[in-house]
Amino acid sequence: QVQLVESGGGLVQAGGSLRLSCAASGRTFRSYAMGWFRQAPGKEREFVAAVNWSDDSTYYAASVKGRFTISRDNAKDKVYLQMSSVKPEDTSVYYCAAAQRYRDHSASRNEYPYWGQGTQVTVSS
Repeated sequence: QVQLVESGGGLVQAGGSLRLSCAASGRTFRSYAMGWFRQAPGKEREFVAAVNWSDDSTYYAASVKGRFTISRDNAKDKVYLQMSSVKPEDTSVYYCAAAQRYRDHSASRNEYPYWGQGTQVTVSS
């Protein structure tokens, strides 16, 4: 079991930056691929970024590539999402998620059994 708690959301102006953090419980954090998803009102939850457990390779949705950076700190059991050059369309609730242990990343939310409660990010124009 993995428990996840996000933090760092808030209000930011378009073009600005924000860093989201996700703290994980347990001593086996390093063996989980981690992902960030987001969900805007009336829309489905969508993949944003992921980092693998085996080699820290990273993956991004086309809409955020070049603007967002996912990283993990296994010593602190945390994963981060650095958001830069944000746009109003980035406004969403952002969720941290963990895949099945020893499974590589996926862009499908169905491959992530563990979820945080979400943190709101609002980008003003």
